[in-house]
Amino acid sequence: MPITRARAVSAAALILAFLAPAHANEAAIEAMQEYMEFSDYEAGIIQPQQIDESVFGAVVFIDTRDAAQHAEATIPGALNIEWREVLGRIDEIPADRKVILFCNTGSLSAQAAFALRVAGRDNVVVLQSGFLGWQENAAWKP
Repeated sequence: MPITRARAVSAAALILAFLAPAHANEAAIEAMQEYMEFSDYEAGIIQPQQIDESVFGAVVFIDTRDAAQHAEATIPGALNIEWREVLGRIDEIPADRKVILFCNTGSLSAQAAFALRVAGRDNVVVLQSGFLGWQENAAWKP
């Protein structure tokens, strides 16, 4: 059976469909590796004890927990963008000042901060020990 132009185009499209995800994964891995190689250990974190009144007034807090947890209790003035939505809602996250992401303990917000920093947002940090740590150890609370 001779190969027709339509079959050749279909075969090429099928091959490209399988290769595209592999190339995308390579680009993502490369971006993450670059970030990890050139970041200082504490570049992406802030401790609750560092959040005094001047810091509190100069930053944007983003609660990366779900809406129900945010509604129950949060850092005053915090925006709510669930951790898995930060890249999809990146336009809502300021690029012109420090942004502190937090969840209950810091683990989910760390994933969100990592994603945003790999995406070029070096103004984003994670609150080490999260909301619970802020409640117990913040240098200043309104």
